[in-house]
Amino acid sequence: MKELFYGAAYYDEYMPYDRLDKDVEMMKKAGINTVRIAESTWSTCEPQPGVFDFFHVERVMDAMEAAGINVIIGTPTYAVPTWMVKAHPDVLATTVKGRGIYGARQIMDITHPVYLFYAERVIRELMKRTAHRKCVIGFQLDNETKYYGTAGKNVQEQFVKYLREKFHDDLDALNYEFGLDYWSNRINAWEDFPDVRGTINGSLGAEFEKFQRTLVDKFLSWQADIVNEYRREEQFVTHNLDFEWRGYSYGIQPYVNHLHASQCLTIAGTDIYHPTQDELTGAEIAFGGDLIRSLKQDNYLVIETEAQGFPGWTPYKGQLRLQAYSHLASGANSVMYWHWHSIHNSFETYWKGLLSHDFQENASYKEACTIGNEFAKLGSHLVNLKKKNDVAVLVSNEALTALNWFRIQEQAPGADAQSIYYNDVMRWMYDTLYRMNVECDFIWPESENLDQYKAIVVPALYAAPDELLIRLNQYVENGGTLIASFKTAFTNENVKVSHQVQPHILKNCLGVHYDQFTFPKNVGLTGEIISKKNSLSEAKVFMELLTADGAEVLASYEHYNWKDYAAITRNHYGKGQAVYIGCMTDEDTLKAVYKAVLPEADVEIPEYHYPIIVRKGTNDLGKTIRYFLNYSAVELEMPYEYKNGEELLENTSVEKGAALQMPAWGVKIVEEA
Repeated sequence: MKELFYGAAYYDEYMPYDRLDKDVEMMKKAGINTVRIAESTWSTCEPQPGVFDFFHVERVMDAMEAAGINVIIGTPTYAVPTWMVKAHPDVLATTVKGRGIYGARQIMDITHPVYLFYAERVIRELMKRTAHRKCVIGFQLDNETKYYGTAGKNVQEQFVKYLREKFHDDLDALNYEFGLDYWSNRINAWEDFPDVRGTINGSLGAEFEKFQRTLVDKFLSWQADIVNEYRREEQFVTHNLDFEWRGYSYGIQPYVNHLHASQCLTIAGTDIYHPTQDELTGAEIAFGGDLIRSLKQDNYLVIETEAQGFPGWTPYKGQLRLQAYSHLASGANSVMYWHWHSIHNSFETYWKGLLSHDFQENASYKEACTIGNEFAKLGSHLVNLKKKNDVAVLVSNEALTALNWFRIQEQAPGADAQSIYYNDVMRWMYDTLYRMNVECDFIWPESENLDQYKAIVVPALYAAPDELLIRLNQYVENGGTLIASFKTAFTNENVKVSHQVQPHILKNCLGVHYDQFTFPKNVGLTGEIISKKNSLSEAKVFMELLTADGAEVLASYEHYNWKDYAAITRNHYGKGQAVYIGCMTDEDTLKAVYKAVLPEADVEIPEYHYPIIVRKGTNDLGKTIRYFLNYSAVELEMPYEYKNGEELLENTSVEKGAALQMPAWGVKIVEEA
């Protein structure tokens, strides 16, 4: 790309009065150069079947083209019109809760032939009116697509075909691998295959969810094929991938395999939402950006993020600007808000846009003006930031799904009331790296070239094929550093628990084994890496009772009954080292593990740490760019310990050893000479 995209979603259809010219004027003042339109209003574009009205789309394109503002066209397929459901009620997804009722978005069966017929027709009509327009720079497929729990008859019939291919028509193999003899679940004829929605078998249930994720891949690829028939070569195809939602963007998306779904895109895109005010940490921005950048190992688009958002997210002074530069610091080439204006009716009335309900200039808009004009001025220095990281975090949809079936703390005697999930472990390990300013990429079970990373962090890889574990062993033997958590390598890819000594194949590089585990109750941690000042150092959530088979014990359980067992170990294997963390810990203990291990892998751990976040890359000019981000409400001073350079925002020189004054929620960007 040649410029940074700064913009917002814009809905002329929702406006209480005609103010398009005024909005364009305000956008130009704010430095907004891109809007996204059309993805949310199928029923307006096609009020009756085969009757098309693209008035709003065309008039917005006309206005933006005249103003020199880019347009991204979204295919309007994620919210179906009433006439379709009235005529064909079975287009609504049948889920474990039964057939859906019309009202919300994303309630359809994305495999239903009737839905696909109408979706293809509206996409083609939209493309005919937009692809040739000069202002249209790219297309967004659908919107935050997932499989929406669809599990009707047609989906289950496809699933049976999928299983027949996977097991080569061998029912005995399926029954054995999934353990279906249990509770008389055995299937003795393909015609007898039961409704999967009722299964209690984690292997079968997890496989069905894996299959459902493939429906998203096929659906987005199908849309991409249609769009590709019309788009110009320079126009991109993207999608706004989102994350597990816990009131904000939190972790790996359970209902989409991001790596697979992104294959049909020319550039990856994402929606990242997060708390602000006193809860603004930047962790969600960094996590989401690192994950999406890793999909294609390239720059990506932030298609949605909040301007004001929830009432509790109205940003403090400086936070909107800090957030915008944080996206760029992860390798984003755009920052786009959902949305330009707050709407006056329906479900998202109080999800506020850049403008409030009165459409007047406000504090957020004024800050956006600063951001937009800085982007325009400095874009050639900040666009296309490339990163080369030494650390990767290995993530797995299969492990996530399996641990949803077999939760780390299930409702069992001795367990705490609150279960934790795969994403909790992943974010614990990722966030600690983030707060230490150790930047990382993400990799997946099928990722190749593991040796490009000096260290690989493996959170709760509960379900994994033997082939992956063998490769991880080889990675360590070749000189890599592996840091794995509890619940790793326990089952194969079909959620079948290994009958070998745990942790299965990885016991070779880890140099430990265990055959018992439990929930910690008043269990402390003791050992060389445990600081005496750390009164919070204790085993949490789940503990594996490790026996070292040649591994160095970094920490043991401090408990009269469990004192003979190791909690955290390190093993030198071949040319590398492997660390195993047998329980969840506090952040300081995990930091101590990283500090003990990563320098041996020649991974630099900066002196700076949260709330100062430092992220770097190389720009189009071949120069190193460093972002210094202050995620706190107080002014901080920090020494600048890098090569001499220029602070771009203030256009001042910075010398090594100088002190950087970091305002509350402030940003500094240094381009090295």
